[in-house]
Parts: sequence; structure tokens; C-alpha cells
Amino acid sequence: MCVAVPMKVKELRGEEALVELDGYEKEVYMMLVDEINIGDYVMVHAGFAIQKVNPEEAASTLEALKELGEKIQDMG
Repeated sequence: MCVAVPMKVKELRGEEALVELDGYEKEVYMMLVDEINIGDYVMVHAGFAIQKVNPEEAASTLEALKELGEKIQDMG
């Protein structure tokens, strides 16, 4: 199963960017998305930003992932 996670762009570094989620920072490649600015949210998968998303969509996706994680913990 493949999962992409929304992360906030903190710094732009040419074809790469520093993104952050809940204090976790990661460098990702930005070559698959256009017109990204600091403060934007991008979906990150396997070290690549694959899509720009608005803040509401990012929050909704993060909430769904949190709920999924809780359900998986309840099963174990």
C-alpha cells in the first residue's frame, strides 16, 4: 500500500525543499510540482512532493490518517 502525507514547505532549495509535519523535517524533491511557495502544503511520497494541496485538504487527510492509525492500534 502506498501512502502520501501532507507536509508544509519550510524552505525551497532549488529542486528540493525542506518540509515539516509535527516537528519532523524532511528534504524532498520538488520536480513533480510547479509553483510552490514557502507555507504551501504538498503531498509527500517516497521522498517526492507529488501534488500541491490546500490547507483544508491537508488537515482533512491528516485527520483521516490519524483515525486509521487509531483503528490499526485497536486491532493489535
